[in-house]
Amino acid sequence: MAWIVALVVAALALWWLSARLRQCAGLPAGRVIYSDAGAWRRNEQPLYAARYQLVGKPDYLVRDGATLVPVELKTGPAPLEPREGHVLQLAAYCLLVEETQGVRPAYGIIRYADRQFAVDYTPRLRAWLLECLEAMQRDAELPQGPARNHQAPARCATCSVRAACDQRLA
Repeated sequence: MAWIVALVVAALALWWLSARLRQCAGLPAGRVIYSDAGAWRRNEQPLYAARYQLVGKPDYLVRDGATLVPVELKTGPAPLEPREGHVLQLAAYCLLVEETQGVRPAYGIIRYADRQFAVDYTPRLRAWLLECLEAMQRDAELPQGPARNHQAPARCATCSVRAACDQRLA
């Protein structure tokens, strides 16, 4: 009898701990079905939408019934409003989910170190994303490639395409 009580107490403790970890991670209710954040089993397979020439790996994808919610984690402190680039990144994950899973997310979550934002995936946000993707694809086809759009040496120093960029700063 004592071992049954111990098992029930252990099960309740584990349930509480999992709920606490989910809350700390900023994840909505539901089952994590995709992870690229390393906390769960890491998923090496990116989402790919050939029609838009778009590929990406959200940090988490959570299923709650028929709803899918992409979650993007950011390590820095939250701004007053989510950064434009982060909103577009989340919108890209919503589009990838829509294309690969056949389910249009109603929203996604951007989780900063100290705050999170639920961003509605509206037709307006989707249209803005598609405009940006078209502009990026046009720029990529330019003979000289896309132009650098900043004067920030620190940003250049951490750029993923720095080695191939002929416009990099010193």
